[in-house]
Amino acid sequence: MLTEKAFLTRMRVGLVRVTLAALALAVLSGCAGTRYLLQAADGEWHVIHERKPIVQVIDDPRTSQPMILELADVRQARDFASRVLKLPDNDSYRTYVDINRPYVVWNVVAAPALSVQPKQWCFPIAGCVAYRGYFHGQDARDFAAGLKRRGYDVVVEGVPAYSTLGRLPDPVMSTMMRYGSDELASMIFHELAHQLLYVQNDSRFDEAFAVTVENAGLKRWLEYRGQPARIEALEQERAEDRQFDALLRHTRDRLAALYASAAARPEKLRRKQRIFAGLAADIHALERRLKVRAPLYDEWIAAGLNNAELASVDTYTDCLPGFERLLRQENGDLPRFYAAARKLAREPKVARDAQLCSAPQTTQSEARRS
Repeated sequence: MLTEKAFLTRMRVGLVRVTLAALALAVLSGCAGTRYLLQAADGEWHVIHERKPIVQVIDDPRTSQPMILELADVRQARDFASRVLKLPDNDSYRTYVDINRPYVVWNVVAAPALSVQPKQWCFPIAGCVAYRGYFHGQDARDFAAGLKRRGYDVVVEGVPAYSTLGRLPDPVMSTMMRYGSDELASMIFHELAHQLLYVQNDSRFDEAFAVTVENAGLKRWLEYRGQPARIEALEQERAEDRQFDALLRHTRDRLAALYASAAARPEKLRRKQRIFAGLAADIHALERRLKVRAPLYDEWIAAGLNNAELASVDTYTDCLPGFERLLRQENGDLPRFYAAARKLAREPKVARDAQLCSAPQTTQSEARRS
């Protein structure tokens, strides 16, 4: 069954890739750009400054027993990530910080009213990414409101974790702890995968690679811990996920065809609303058939489905089947899979997409014009 914590973890992990170093070098103009730079630098400074070694938190007599047990699991999962999954062995996720808020950042995803492609923001080091993160929820909502006034479809999502791509020693955050031990391990595997391989200007490649490593890593972690029942439940969850993914992809393809058609803009907007109404009905029907709840989809339906929400899902799912196929071709051998993914990363984006992904993505020049 697709649980709420599993669904939210899958949809809201690892969205922010703009590192402090990238922000420090970003070419941002005007007061709005300066404010964005300062809030990001200040937010990252507080995360790094307040972190403590996990062993110190465990030894603190004020730490509750449940927290001690969770952090002990974190230490084991972190060691497993490097020792067995061959992910980077560094200082990341060996410290802990209490964020004192529900999410560490809030992410804004936007798409034009008649496009299924997300707007991108470009930075010199991190490259172009399909989201913009804020350490304060109100700042994210204010920025989103401005985009809405300009005619964009927008969604704001809370994010429990992010990666600085190994440039800083990322800590385990309190925002990561409320999803359960399996999802916590998944987040660590996901974020370390970004440190292992990150391709500028290709969020779909980066996220699908990290999700593939996360999924393979979690299964091996559960096998190591002797939890066959949890593995079976996990496989069921993923089978259900794929059905939702297929439904969203079908809707995205219908919308793309509509937006590319010769219909007048008012007619496109009317048909867009009918397609989204049909998607809402299809999601509810699939929930009933599978006897599950998809809380984030329900939340989106209540708020009014739009292009940005589809784009935020597509970033993670468009290239995922291709990466899963690549892992199978390498007989599940993760180091060989990493080498094959690195080889693909060196190819032109068009060639990567042709091998891995289900739909084309906007080019960098198109992103800068949006």
